[in-house]
Amino acid sequence: MIKVLMIEDDLELAEIITNYLKPFDIEVTNTDSPYTGLSMIKTDPSYKLLILDLTLPEIDGLELIPKIRTTSNIPIIISSARDDILDKVMGLERGADDYLPKPYNPRELQARIKAILKRLDIEPVKKTPNSIFELNIENMKIFFKDTLLDLTMAEFDILKLLIQRKGGVVAREDFIYDSLHIEDDSSLKNIDVMISRIRNKIALVDNSTTYIKSVRGIGYQLSI
Repeated sequence: MIKVLMIEDDLELAEIITNYLKPFDIEVTNTDSPYTGLSMIKTDPSYKLLILDLTLPEIDGLELIPKIRTTSNIPIIISSARDDILDKVMGLERGADDYLPKPYNPRELQARIKAILKRLDIEPVKKTPNSIFELNIENMKIFFKDTLLDLTMAEFDILKLLIQRKGGVVAREDFIYDSLHIEDDSSLKNIDVMISRIRNKIALVDNSTTYIKSVRGIGYQLSI
């Protein structure tokens, strides 16, 4: 049974989601208190994923994400009736893995949970000869020097494209058009922010050089 934490003040919706996911071996625990949820994440590492509403008592969900990220890399799916593009961009930039606008079919939520957990499940992958990056598209994983990088879906799409271009330059616009997890009307500045986050995650493994190079006025290229 996969343990999932939900922070949702709509208790009726929480009950519907809980009952729907149970037959899929997903056990949902809900709290309507953001700070209680934050404490549960800190004290119980067995939770594999968080479903997070944005409009909450005590603190907005967008403000809660950075607090979660200071102590945990738990995957986060935002579940919110707020469909403003700014909320979506801010949520993803602050560390959420996915954004699901309400109302939605619980079946779609189950599919997104499955996709995220499959991507994060560590499995052996085939190495690419003479490459320090290992790309596994089927499981949505990227290894750097044998270490699995903890990437959001948007970050995975960006790094995947850089790897596939094999050292070629990728324009900022190409990241937007290629990715299913980056809004079409996202600004180029948002791409720069996500590139910076990917660089930081790579540097946790090896900070001896900058592997993603900036190409002035165009975009980025990967040193492989």
